Amino acid sequence: MTTLLAEQPLVMSFLLAILAAAAIYGWLQSGQRAAGFAGLVFLILIPVAWLVANLWVTDRERISALIYETAAWVEANDIDRAVQVISKQQTPLIASARGELANYEFTQARVNQIQSITMQPNNASPQADVELSVTVTVSSKRGQFASIQVPRRLSLRFEKQPDDAWVVIGYDHRPIIGDRDAFSPSGS
Repeated sequence: MTTLLAEQPLVMSFLLAILAAAAIYGWLQSGQRAAGFAGLVFLILIPVAWLVANLWVTDRERISALIYETAAWVEANDIDRAVQVISKQQTPLIASARGELANYEFTQARVNQIQSITMQPNNASPQADVELSVTVTVSSKRGQFASIQVPRRLSLRFEKQPDDAWVVIGYDHRPIIGDRDAFSPSGS
């Protein structure tokens, strides 16, 4: 219910509109003021649902925003900011990401689609598994290739920190179809 209220205000508005129409129809047929009053309350709740959805930022929305923000940092070739989304405790992962990003010059980093954000609330600290597809336009800093467009499938594991921030504790990227290739990180 919280996902419906916080992340899908259009569906909630549609449900409230159906309830309002049913209550108003009941009032018109029976003449009972309570039904008419209920219909007005349901109509008033429609903008309230949109307000709640705009004010209530869910963990899924925070993770999604962080993904788009990180894509912008990668596109700007800001390696320091791009790796700051990785947990400080994941030193090898930070070093791997920093080393990988340092090999390339990005001219575009676009999130095509976030396929899923699966919350794992039963862990000691909440985690989320994210599957998404991205496209980058990249050049090798060694001059091996220039401005090639590379579509990728990313798998990310996020963990919620005590300060409510989400950080990456694991990642892997592969071609959209198939298994590892020359761009895939080693050892993941």
